Amino acid sequence: MADGWAVQRTGPGDQARTQAREQLLDAARELFGVAGYRETSEADLCEAAGVTPEVLRQEYGTREGLLIALHNRVTTIGLRAMEAELLADGMDECSIADRVRRLFDAYVGAVTRDPREARVTFVEVLGVSAVVDEHCKLWRALWTEFLTGEAERAVERGEAEDRDHRVDVMVMVGTVHELMAHHTRRSRRARPEEVSRELTELALTMLGSQRVG
Repeated sequence: MADGWAVQRTGPGDQARTQAREQLLDAARELFGVAGYRETSEADLCEAAGVTPEVLRQEYGTREGLLIALHNRVTTIGLRAMEAELLADGMDECSIADRVRRLFDAYVGAVTRDPREARVTFVEVLGVSAVVDEHCKLWRALWTEFLTGEAERAVERGEAEDRDHRVDVMVMVGTVHELMAHHTRRSRRARPEEVSRELTELALTMLGSQRVG
């Protein structure tokens, strides 16, 4: 009884709700990432998570809301990995080529660690609905801001062409996602370092900088 009271008094963020949310995210990762979003029903998700449909509706609204939440989680992990690399030893002294490579190494390693998460993030979110498209558009805008800052830093150091690179970066962000989707769909899973090198070459070319040797 004491445990029951403890759970009730913690309010909306109680352990029971947190556990249910994690169970639903785990189920989404497995089902969306293996069978696919369109092949997975809300009933499938609830059965796999061990929760009722009411819990799904309370926590995420719909399976689309759950898809967005999982995409948010994985994409945030990728962003945090790049931010952590920016603070790593020796990063400020790196050339633009090494700096871009290290950033993409961190990002690709983080978002492809689990193939199921990679499939959800770069394939299953495509063409689902206007709501999901808008969600992905907001993330692309965030990535554009992040990488534009890197481009401006390269210009200041004389390592990139002295011009406004925002359009280049916007194109690059879209291309990065297309390449990640391509590699995710491939029957032979590319090694993270292969994907990172390809993205690095793309970024340096768009910046008008030297290519990786």
